[in-house]
Formats: sequence, structure tokens, C-alpha cells
Amino acid sequence: MNKISAGKPNKSNGSKQYQRTKLLYSAIEFILGLGFLVAIVSCGLTTKTEEFIRNYVQNDYLVLLFFITLIGIIEAVLLFPFNVCSGFIIEHRYQLSDQRFSSWLWEQTKGILVSYPIMLIIIAIFFTLLRRYPQSWWFWMGSVMVLFSIIIARLAPVLLFPLFYKFVPLEDKSLATDVSALCKTVGLRLEGVYQFNLSKTTRKANAAFTGIGKSKRVILGDTLLNNMETDEILAVLAHELGHYKLNHMWKGMAIGIMITFLGLFLVSTAYNSMLILFHFRYPAQIAALPLIVILLTMYQFVTAPLQNAYSRANERAADDFTVKLIGNSRNLISGLNKLAEQNLSDRTPHPLVEFLFYSHPSIDKRISRLQ
Repeated sequence: MNKISAGKPNKSNGSKQYQRTKLLYSAIEFILGLGFLVAIVSCGLTTKTEEFIRNYVQNDYLVLLFFITLIGIIEAVLLFPFNVCSGFIIEHRYQLSDQRFSSWLWEQTKGILVSYPIMLIIIAIFFTLLRRYPQSWWFWMGSVMVLFSIIIARLAPVLLFPLFYKFVPLEDKSLATDVSALCKTVGLRLEGVYQFNLSKTTRKANAAFTGIGKSKRVILGDTLLNNMETDEILAVLAHELGHYKLNHMWKGMAIGIMITFLGLFLVSTAYNSMLILFHFRYPAQIAALPLIVILLTMYQFVTAPLQNAYSRANERAADDFTVKLIGNSRNLISGLNKLAEQNLSDRTPHPLVEFLFYSHPSIDKRISRLQ
């Protein structure tokens, strides 16, 4: 399947329609995914599935492996058409990607091949803790998740990201020098400044600081490098430096830890109370595990707006820091305008949509503050 060209909306007036369409598909996938789990738990299908698997294997960990894989495949097949629409068709319809379908499908497959073993390890650890500590598993699992998050943050830039994109030292040596000098002004020592071939999957622009410890680095998408002037790129990176200097990552991690432990505790309490309701016999029953996923999903949905509100406050603080660091707001405003146009951002989303789903203030609000 090649590029989709029929009926492409104009980029100048299609951003709001694009964002609404993406939000609609996200809502559909969320409702279908959650609804699928609720249905199989409520109808006793998880119990029947576990019993079916135990006709062939008896080892609990093998039963868990086949159970997760089977349920995961069914849910993936259910959601696949919507993933194609949201991740491929819509991106081409709005001229945000040149990627062929075969390439898109391979990237999705590669994501599964990378995430599946990691997920199995986490679930196996969780299952072990649930069996050994049926009343306090939430505390031990929370501790594991904190440790795992730190490990991923440290290793992802050097082990995981290169599986999906090619990272090379920034070819523009003058820009690399400017970036390094900008980082030194706030005391940030980098492992390096890299560019990567983001254009292989999207025309959207992106740049970020990644990693912790010795893996800290700046990464710049080629789509951003090809569309922005040097001063605009430095302003966008200065905003990210604001997050570093204001300790937003560590503060966010601390809040995330509290939210994680609170969520696991509440889920554990609700889970133990609901086992009898769904005719499960004991907490570590494999058929009951989707109930924990349901409860965690609901908790994340409820707490997401609060986390987004905190994130938006951090974004405003980082914008203010940028102006102080570079001495003007002009370059950041210009960079934000280009990002909004290139990424088809909705400049004026409905206030409720922004409150519920936006981790950044809308572009027009950010620019209005900067002016």
C-alpha cells in the first residue's frame, strides 16, 4: 500500500479535524480494549480459558504465559483495524507520513517483539509477588516498578531507541557546538548531541533530552532540523533545559512514585473485595488477573487529568525559563508556530478536552503568555 492521496485536507485548516479524529480513535480503542476485558471477566471466559490451557500444561508460569498470549492476541486482532486507521490511514490522509504500509506494519511488529518479553518479565515478577504476598503485593510491585522505570530511563537511549531509528552525531557541527554551549550554561553535561531519521515514519517534528546519568543526550529529529532555523531550534531546546534546571523530571518521578503506590494500594483493596463478586477463588488465580488490569486502567484514566494539569504547569514554567535564558520570546514563539503547523496541533482545543487530555497548554495559550 502506498501513500494515500485522495481527499487530503489542507494543512492550514485541517489541524482541528485531524486532532478530533485522532482523539475519537483513541477513545474507541480505549473503550473497546477495556470493554473486552470487562466482558471476558464478567462472562467467566477467563476462567474457562485458564481451564482449557490447564488441560495441556500444569506449570503455573506456563499457564500464565499461554493465557496472556492468547488474551493479548485476541485483543490485538480486535483493535488492529482501529490501529491501522489511526496510525496509518489518518496520518497519510493529513499528509503527515510517507511511510509504506509494509514498513508501518514492520515497525508495529518490531514494537511488539521488543515490548512482549519485557512485559512477560514484569508480569512474571508480579505473579510471583501476588502468590507470595497476597495482601502486600502492591508495595513490593510498586518498588519493582520504580526500579524498572529508572533502568529503562538509563538504558532506553542506548539500547531501545536505536532499534527503531538510526542515531548519528549531529552533522551540523556549528549547531552541535551551540547546543553544547547552551547546556553548559545550566550545568548540564551531555554524552552527545544526535540526530535521527524521524522522517522514515512521520513528517512531524520532535526533539528531546533523553536518558539519566551518563546516558544523557540531546536527540533532534531530521524533520525538525529541516524545518527550523538555528535560533528556533535553540529556543525549543532551551525549553527542555528549563525542565532539567527546574528539576521537573525528578519532581515528576517523585509524584509518579506516589501515584503508583497509591494506585496499586487502591487496586489491591478493590481487587480483594471483588474476587468473590466474579467467582474467583483466590488472589493469585490466573483467570482473575485481567480484573487487576481493568482496575489499573480505570485508576489511570481518573488520575490522568491531574497529572496533565501538573504537566501543563511545568510547561509554562519551562517557557518562562526559556525567555530568561535566551533573552527574548521571539525565537520560541516562532519555533512553537512552526511546530504547531508541522504537527497539525489544534491551537484552540475545547477547554474540557485540554483539561482532560493535554499534557501541554494549547499553542495559542503558550504564545499569548509569551507575548
